[in-house]
Amino acid sequence: MQRNPKWTKDELILALELFLKVNPLHTSEKHLDIIALSDLLNRLPIHSDRPDREKFRNPNGVYMKLCNFLRLDPSYTGKGLDAGSKLDEEVWNEYAANRPRLTAVADAIRNNYNSTINSNGSGLAVTDDEEFPEGKVLEKVHKLRERNASLTRKKKKSIMDITGMLACEVCGFDFAEKYGEIGIGFCECHHIIPVSEIKEGHKTKLSELAVVCANCHRMLHKTRPWLTTGRLKEILS
Repeated sequence: MQRNPKWTKDELILALELFLKVNPLHTSEKHLDIIALSDLLNRLPIHSDRPDREKFRNPNGVYMKLCNFLRLDPSYTGKGLDAGSKLDEEVWNEYAANRPRLTAVADAIRNNYNSTINSNGSGLAVTDDEEFPEGKVLEKVHKLRERNASLTRKKKKSIMDITGMLACEVCGFDFAEKYGEIGIGFCECHHIIPVSEIKEGHKTKLSELAVVCANCHRMLHKTRPWLTTGRLKEILS
């Protein structure tokens, strides 16, 4: 039997949130919150290949993952389990000292993962490519938002109606000026508000979109919290 896939960032964020709520030293795999997290992890559309489905993220496996975090907890005087991964440490260093952000990201994963499931029932393809610090689920949700053709079209039209052109709001690059006819109306749309900060039922306004070139778009996403277009302009100048 092949081993089940390694834990992803999304799964570890959810596990860390539970670790900080439920001390694994005083509970077991029978704890209702651990069973609930096991159920959620089995519903996440991250891993299509689960060689050992009976053991995949089962309550005992979730409990053991919580115990892995003990070795990273400075308040714990024991040794903890040695089998933790480097990614465990990355997630701990990124989120353990920032509980509000951890809660916001975990809530966003829970509230949005259904939107990443394709019509054929398949989900996210986990690769080794660079991903959002918030994990694959929120990365996919963010990309789906930015590919909203109707909203993107309205934003671009609103700018072109006023300026007659479509240039990056950060660096001023104009695709039409550089590439001619094929560049007319081309630019990417960046959502200013991260998925983890959006309240349920929120409808995106055009003012919450920024028109940017691909390079500036990547730079806006490079840090946490995200850079504003104004701050990125300052860096360029």
